[in-house]
Order: sequence, then C-alpha cells, then structure tokens
Amino acid sequence: MITIDHLNKSYGTLQVLRDVSLAIGDAEVVSIVGASGAGKTTLLQLIGTLDRPDSGSIRYDDTDITRMGSKALAAFRNRHIGFVFQFHNLLPEFTAIENVCLPALIGGRSRSEAEAEARQLIEFLGVAGRADHKPAQLSGGEQQRFAVARALINHPSVVLADEPSGNLDTQHAEELHRLFFRLRDQYGQTFVIVTHNTALARMSDREIRLCDGRVVPPPAA
Repeated sequence: MITIDHLNKSYGTLQVLRDVSLAIGDAEVVSIVGASGAGKTTLLQLIGTLDRPDSGSIRYDDTDITRMGSKALAAFRNRHIGFVFQFHNLLPEFTAIENVCLPALIGGRSRSEAEAEARQLIEFLGVAGRADHKPAQLSGGEQQRFAVARALINHPSVVLADEPSGNLDTQHAEELHRLFFRLRDQYGQTFVIVTHNTALARMSDREIRLCDGRVVPPPAA
C-alpha cells in the first residue's frame, strides 16, 4: 500500500529523518513510536503530503506522491488520506456535523450527499445525538469521534493519526483505540498512528520504532 524508500528530511542544519525505508500494508494498523524528537510527526506529515522530503520517495501503490505538483497533491490528499489530530481541530463556528461534512464539500460532493454520509458515520461512531452541537459543547471524547468521522467521510484508503488519544482521559483513550480496530474491520482502511501511548502501540498490528531519525529494531524482550 505505502512504500517509503530512502527518505531524508532536514530543517536548516537539523536532519530529522535519515534514510528511512519501510512498507505499510493494506488494512494494517501501524503505530510509529519513539522518543520526542525522533522524527515521528515529521514522517507522518511526509506520508500525509503535508510536507515534502529532501530526497527519497513515498508511493501509494503505483503513485509516487513525491513527484506530484501542489494542486495534484491537494486533490490526492482530499481523496485518499484522512487525518486525526490530538486537539481535534474542529472549527468552533460550525456544528459538529458541519465539521464532518467539510472535506466532502471541498471534494465537490453536494451538501445533501455529504450530510447523509456524515450521519451514517456519526451513527456508527455513537455520537449522532450530538450532531447539532458546537465543538465547545462536546466532551473531549465526543470531539475526537467527530474528528474521526471527518477523517473518514471521503472514504480514504489511509487514516493518519498524530497522538490521537494524547488529550483524552484513560477511558476515552481506550475507547478510541478500540474504535480504530472496529473501523479497520468495517471499512478496510490502513491506520498509521504516531503515539506515546504504550497500550495503543501494543494493540497495533506492528510497531515502527524511530530513534534519531532512523528506523530501528524494537528493543529485545
């Protein structure tokens, strides 16, 4: 599904990623782990087309995204990639369901089609009764479920999550972790998750461990 070859990324004189090569399969739940500053979020941003590498390639099946122009990259991102962030990033002036609909509307779908799709998703995620509330009226766990629905509305093949449970209490974090696996089983998406949460990392199909910008083997048991 995703193949990364000899990826390098620097910011000024600081080299953040060093010759990173790895592969992520279809419908796989993968966690990216490592100490702060290891390059986890930078790697996720490159996979998500939010930044460009200095060298190396990232392929989604047969598509090399590192060779695409900005306009084509934005269209690819909207169609194929969903994002879940630690702080939800719901727009405060819109209701929860309006937030969920936004990527579909940006992608050119009608409002009625986007809302119908959004309501199916939030029903599946268990927050349909909160659809017309503004983000400030929702709990952290509810906001994160709407953020997940927003990530899924365009049926992306890949969902990228950056510390998705970092702002949740233990109960809501565990619920979110189980939800990712339900979604994978239901919709067949690939999940790539940056996390410091060891419980979530252990639940994943596989851990990718970074240290000083390099992929390293897991510690010996």
